[in-house]
Amino acid sequence: MSMTTAAVLGTGAWGTTFAQVLADAGVTVTMWGRTADTISFINGGENPTYLPGIALSERISATTDIAEAVSSCELVVVAVPVKAVRATLSAARGYFSPDVALLSLAKGLELGSLKRVDDIIAEASGVPSSRIAVLSGPNLSREIADRQPTATVVAAHDVELAKEIAKACHNSYFRPYVSTDVVGTEMAGATKNVIAVAIGAAEGMGLGINTRSTLITRGLAEMTRLGTALGADPATFAGLSGIGDLVATCSSRLSRNFSLGHRLGSGMGLAEALALSPGVVEGVASASPILQVAASVGVDMPITGAVVEVVEGRASIEDMGRMLLARPQKMDGWKIELV
Repeated sequence: MSMTTAAVLGTGAWGTTFAQVLADAGVTVTMWGRTADTISFINGGENPTYLPGIALSERISATTDIAEAVSSCELVVVAVPVKAVRATLSAARGYFSPDVALLSLAKGLELGSLKRVDDIIAEASGVPSSRIAVLSGPNLSREIADRQPTATVVAAHDVELAKEIAKACHNSYFRPYVSTDVVGTEMAGATKNVIAVAIGAAEGMGLGINTRSTLITRGLAEMTRLGTALGADPATFAGLSGIGDLVATCSSRLSRNFSLGHRLGSGMGLAEALALSPGVVEGVASASPILQVAASVGVDMPITGAVVEVVEGRASIEDMGRMLLARPQKMDGWKIELV
């Protein structure tokens, strides 16, 4: 059975783009947001704050009433920053259809609880984990809004749910693959944002492709070590939600995380760099929680640790480079094997 109605919670660039993806796949979409002006613009066919120049489908409407947005929808897409997920789903709780499916676009861990987004959604919404999925991949929103081809991963514990959601968002330029590795897909999406901050900083300092390639490869090793320690399939990190998303996020100024790192590497202070970002930079918000989770399972994450030192003011960008280059020798690969 095909999904024909969806709600998208969040009116930022990715939420608006994904609403367009669904609409282009034939789904009728209701968006929800808090800002009346943004809602009015979307109902007029554009979101000029986040996607200027992109004409939105007539299948998309918007409202500030969360009950109106989610009631009777078969699919509810969570496209708010990680820090807003719990409050947003708590506000929507009680208005969902009995068989609703929830799909998370958010990437990161919750401050304090250190929980993944799928766990936050289950707690806050009351929807069983069997009806919750996550999406991650090389999905820079502006390129997708321009209908440039890309692929992604929809992961759910129930493969039939993953297939159903993938079908709902499959169109001529957006190709979803499916997975049952929710943990791996979530952790890949969270950790790659932190690595992107480091790589952006390296480029901002004027360093070249060798440095970027090194950081991407060693960043992938960090992601894989942490994911597998938490029960993920290592093969997930060699796929679209792992290396695919990492390469995209670490290679484009369209990435808020890469751009934030680039500003830092160019000499800008953190507060100023964050103020210039058009939205939440999840790599900064999630770096410390990710490092705490890694410590709890005995996983070494030197790049992530260096980013935490910088964003928490204990080290400079130059110090970060020195910390990484001074590490002991080890065998190549994602496992820790000292030589």
